[in-house]
Amino acid sequence: MTTTTFEAKKNTDLRVFEFSDELATDLAEYVAQLSEISVKERGCFTIALSGGPIVNVMRKLCESPYQKMLDWSKWYVLWADERAVAKTHAESNYKMTKEGLLSKVPILNSHVYSINDTLTVEEAATDYEFTIRQLVKARTISVSKTNDCPKFDLILLSVGSTGSVASLHPNHPALELTDDWVTFITDSPEPPPERITFTMPVINSASNLVIIATGEDKAWAVQQSVSQMSENVGLGMSVPAKMVAPAEGKVVWFVDKEASKEIQFENDNFEL
Repeated sequence: MTTTTFEAKKNTDLRVFEFSDELATDLAEYVAQLSEISVKERGCFTIALSGGPIVNVMRKLCESPYQKMLDWSKWYVLWADERAVAKTHAESNYKMTKEGLLSKVPILNSHVYSINDTLTVEEAATDYEFTIRQLVKARTISVSKTNDCPKFDLILLSVGSTGSVASLHPNHPALELTDDWVTFITDSPEPPPERITFTMPVINSASNLVIIATGEDKAWAVQQSVSQMSENVGLGMSVPAKMVAPAEGKVVWFVDKEASKEIQFENDNFEL
């Protein structure tokens, strides 16, 4: 068996894959199912993407059968975080997504919402939050019943080696924000230093969350984030991915074999 799925409590599902191609295929199937459900129930599908390996692992969506079966015209694409660089810059999440996904499927240009790269990082964060508020006002993006935050149909993140998600890094003051939907940082530990990011309340308001972890360097972060989920509450802000715990939604971790190496399944809160 090359793919192993473990069901955890707290609305969390951990899926471990031996091969990257199988991870990408299962992810495509999962995203396609969510898209179909959202379009049927709400008439649209709102998805927020992150950087890292996200675009690469979404590559199967550009292939048959998904390229033709999905109702791409109902997709609304945003970013959970972005580097404060020009859209043509090699490190732009928008550029990577456009080249790896948007240019290969018929998503409407008017449904793609990138940050304004002509503004300062602080101004860009404020402007992006305004954009999201307009989409909420138009009822394109739903609203959480618990905190009035935007409720995306899917937020797709990757985890960093330190447990970072989006551009929320360990012990960063941005993790404590409760009122802002979008914020900015100027001190990212990885270049470029200036970035905008969704805040944790917005991430935790999503209907569905996917977190991607690939490579042995992510093994510690995965173990800290998913092991004994109800017991490791003391980790707090030191492992941001541990704080991903939606009140109403579901989290699915898509993890390759290398990134799962430090998980002690027999001692954890998982069921085969």
